[in-house]
Amino acid sequence: MTVLFERVALIGIGLIGSSLAHVMRSKGLAGEITGYAKSEATRAKSVELGLVDRVFDSAADAVRDADLVILCSPVGTYGALAQEIGPALKPGALLTDVGSVKGAVVRDVLPHLPPGVNFIPGHPIAGTEQSGPESGFAELFINRWCILTPLPDSDAKAVEALTGFWRACGSNVENMTPEHHDLVLAITSHLPHLIAYNIVLTAADLEEVTSSEVIKYSAGGFRDFTRIAASDPTMWRDVFLNNREAVLEMLGRFSEDLSALQRAIRWGDGETLFDVFTRSRQIRRSIIAAGQDTAAPDFGRNPPKAQ
Repeated sequence: MTVLFERVALIGIGLIGSSLAHVMRSKGLAGEITGYAKSEATRAKSVELGLVDRVFDSAADAVRDADLVILCSPVGTYGALAQEIGPALKPGALLTDVGSVKGAVVRDVLPHLPPGVNFIPGHPIAGTEQSGPESGFAELFINRWCILTPLPDSDAKAVEALTGFWRACGSNVENMTPEHHDLVLAITSHLPHLIAYNIVLTAADLEEVTSSEVIKYSAGGFRDFTRIAASDPTMWRDVFLNNREAVLEMLGRFSEDLSALQRAIRWGDGETLFDVFTRSRQIRRSIIAAGQDTAAPDFGRNPPKAQ
């Protein structure tokens, strides 16, 4: 694999940032990788793990002379980061991100960018419940989708370059508008996480069931909810605050469908329940068939042992 960018700056070195570093290292996609992390411990660990060639306590210093800059921190930090790095970005630099919200990212980042910087928001739909620089692995993006949301005046060559980068990381790439992205992700990602956080707390708060019993007798379904609910709280707080309209719309739809199931259970409507469960199982099978999950134990979520 040939070098795609001479210098890549990772702003944030958690799960996604460290995984990008691993895949860039393994495939030789970057001549040099610089990094920024707010925490001294994260900066030290990123150097110890060989994720970056140089790490900085200033985001502006990390992006100087970078050809590709990737915002990998929680989306709530993007506005302040863009204000800091804007003057340090070189003309022609390509700026992107990995946040799971896009409309708010455009709103918060674009006003701080100087002319000549190519800003193309992005979202790799890949992850685990783990966080931190130790959690990354090069295979995270293989056969996963990365959604790019080019702006109306985005440079076609810059879009092509970023598309090539994500494909080299193993991802399938698709373009859509920021607004459409936020609506799609509200139902496929954001709402499931909201439900997971809520159901775990509901089970833990039941007075007649102690927390130890919840843990002791966790069946497969509840166990998987707890996996989702273990995701980074800072990241998900920012997601819900920055995609509230789409999430609330999907939450309303979900509540209506849940009420229909509640009525079916109350009135003993087995036919409706069977139909819902059958359709849901077919959807699950289609997700596996599309390569977006696996029937392997633990859903294949654990990174390869080599990592």
